[in-house]
Amino acid sequence: MSDKLICEVFKSSRKEEMYLYVDKRQGLTNVPEPLLETFGKPVPVFTMLLTADKKLSRVSAADVVEGINDKGFYLQMPPPKEAYLLDVHRAHVASHSDAD
Repeated sequence: MSDKLICEVFKSSRKEEMYLYVDKRQGLTNVPEPLLETFGKPVPVFTMLLTADKKLSRVSAADVVEGINDKGFYLQMPPPKEAYLLDVHRAHVASHSDAD
């Protein structure tokens, strides 16, 4: 691959904030069927010229390029839930199990 890649980005129809990045020339041909089943219908979001030093909001462009080169796609997972919400949930569960 050259230093530049025309990348197509799809969002998941099933999982909020999950995205697939692929080489536009290859499309979704390199994405494994089990992943597509979990991902749901890929909804095109945009196409961009991707370089390793391009600024992306939640992922490293270099990681995206590497994933596309290695596997034919890059899967961006949703961000983790807010840590404090998890702490609140754990405290709630702990308080209820202490009562047992």
